[in-house]
Amino acid sequence: MDKVVHKKLSYKIVGLLFENHKTLGRYKNEKQYADHFEQLLNRENIKYVREYRFEDSQYGQNKIRCICDFIIDDKIILEFKAKNFITTEDYYQVKRYLTTLNLQLGILVNFRQNRIVPKRILNSQFYEHNSNLQMYSNITNE
Repeated sequence: MDKVVHKKLSYKIVGLLFENHKTLGRYKNEKQYADHFEQLLNRENIKYVREYRFEDSQYGQNKIRCICDFIIDDKIILEFKAKNFITTEDYYQVKRYLTTLNLQLGILVNFRQNRIVPKRILNSQFYEHNSNLQMYSNITNE
């Protein structure tokens, strides 16, 4: 099986991530990378939601408040980091977001490295006809 999930869109996003890193370098903070990336998304007319807030209550009564950096075109979660290295907790964070929102693909990127290596993370529990993500129809790229 040679299928890449959201191939065209994810390749476009990765290209913008490389452009973002090339422009800003490796010593900015997450917000600066996200601000510039948002400008790139607007330039390319790609639909997105920034800092999507939701609660994860799948593990009992304790609700975890989550903020996802970007959700691109109601399909891909994008999580930014700006630290020395990615940890397993960062990976699990994206997996948790994917399963809670029932999205198929997440991309985790650390801008602190000399060369960025975006990590594609798939949701093995994805079920196609019932997304938990409730995008707002009145959100536009501004």
